[in-house]
Amino acid sequence: MGRGEGKVESERSGETAADALDRRWHLAQTPAEVDFTELEFAVMRTFESFGRWQSECLAGSVDLAASGPENALLHIIRMNDRPKSVKELARLANRDDIPNIQYSLRKLIGAGLVERSGSGRAGVVYFVTERGRAVTDKYAAIRRALLLAAVEGVPDFRERLAEATRTLNLLAGIYEEAARVAATHRRS
Repeated sequence: MGRGEGKVESERSGETAADALDRRWHLAQTPAEVDFTELEFAVMRTFESFGRWQSECLAGSVDLAASGPENALLHIIRMNDRPKSVKELARLANRDDIPNIQYSLRKLIGAGLVERSGSGRAGVVYFVTERGRAVTDKYAAIRRALLLAAVEGVPDFRERLAEATRTLNLLAGIYEEAARVAATHRRS
């Protein structure tokens, strides 16, 4: 519930349920900070729910215990049906943890979902196998049946998704710049 919502009267005279909650803490003292912190928590909870969803949907497609980020790599590799390098995968996933990406790639290769081609640092690319294609197709079917069907009846959902996407992309850029500034001016 947002700050202005919840007009239910509390036992205290004239105070709403939202007013009875103390949302201030070390990250949020002003109303703007409270709003931003509530958004961050919503993003965090959404990220965790999304990871669980990805793992469960993939488990319905193949007998493989994979994390959400591993599942995302599989689908990014398949995206546009063209092979991708580790550098491309990192850029597309907005990740800089190359050793973890490489570990995930070994796991996907071991499961027979992805293959590696080429040699040297710059010449190695990854692509989905026929099994990987079948698994990602099945994943897409489960996703369509469960997730997309669940949001079909939500009013103005496509417009709301488009606005949320623009907002999240804007925030990603703001967080990236703030991280650069923090790293540049970090005290030892």
